[in-house]
Formats: sequence, structure tokens, C-alpha cells
Amino acid sequence: MTRLHLVRHGPTHARTMVGWSDLPADLSDRAAIERLSAYLPQEALVISSDLSRAADTATAIQGRRPRLPHRTDLREIHFGSWELRSYPEIEAEDPELARAYWDYPGEVRPPKGESWNDVRARVDAAIDTLIAMHTGQDLIVVAHFGVILTQIQRALELDAQEALSHRIDNLSVTEITRLDTGWDVGRINHRP
Repeated sequence: MTRLHLVRHGPTHARTMVGWSDLPADLSDRAAIERLSAYLPQEALVISSDLSRAADTATAIQGRRPRLPHRTDLREIHFGSWELRSYPEIEAEDPELARAYWDYPGEVRPPKGESWNDVRARVDAAIDTLIAMHTGQDLIVVAHFGVILTQIQRALELDAQEALSHRIDNLSVTEITRLDTGWDVGRINHRP
């Protein structure tokens, strides 16, 4: 049994599509960070995406927990040409593609970006590797909205549309356990 504590990084306050751009997190809410750190298991290993908003959040909640190296395969969705652009701007340029990306997630990709299925395959492989390397341990994985949703989709056997309907707030934790017989989902989007 391996327990995953999937933590979404601190807020960036961006009002655009932020995927692989390395925007910093606002970690000024020290009380929220301290509550989150206190809530998470003290013996857990901490790992994060290599993007600073996740890595810095991991550092802020780490405490005395051991830290594993950052992983690029835990990055957010790669929005390609849509990166750092607002949805209205993207929709004005190509309304059919913009709507299809969110209404029918799966194989639809932004120009030069990833489809939902691409993200899911990348993150599933990363999580499987972490579980294989650290079976029986608690893992605190500090990552992104899309990363967390891929694992909710996987564990609950949802389609992409159902997965995307879940809310994942900044500095929230989603708890998923890998059992010998499958997955068990605890809290989703919990704010300690």
C-alpha cells in the first residue's frame, strides 16, 4: 500500500493558461501553509514538479521530511501556443478548437501542446515509477491542477470530462492510496 498526498501548489494569480511557464507561487499565507504541513504525514517523502511554483510550495511544507529530486514529468499540461494567453483571446482566434479542448478532452491538443491523454499517460508513468520505487510509503506529491485530476480520473475510473469537473484549489490535498487490488480515494480537494 502506497499513499499519495497530492498537493496543488500555491496560487500564481495569473488569469491566463499557465502550463509549463515557470511562474512563482504566492506563498504569503503562512497560516495555510503551516496547517497543510501539519496535516500531512510527518514521515512522508516529498517530491514535486520542477516548476518553481510547485518546488517552492514543496519547500514551504517540507519541514523535516526527506525530499526527493524534482521531476519534469510531474509538470502541468503543456498548453503550447496557448501558454500565458487568456481563454477569450484563444477562443477569438480559434473558437472550435478552444471549445473542443475543454468540451471533448482526450485527443484534442492546443497548437504545439499536449492533449489530455498525453498528460494522463505522462503522469501515470511518473506516479507508477514513484510507487514502484517507494512502495509502502507515504508520498507528498506537490504538483498542478491537471496532474492531480489525471490521478483522480485514474483512481475513480472516470472519463476525462468527469475528471475535469472536479475542483482542485491551491494548497489543497487529494488523498489516493494504491492497494494491491486497485485504488482507494480518500479526500479530494481538502483544505486543512
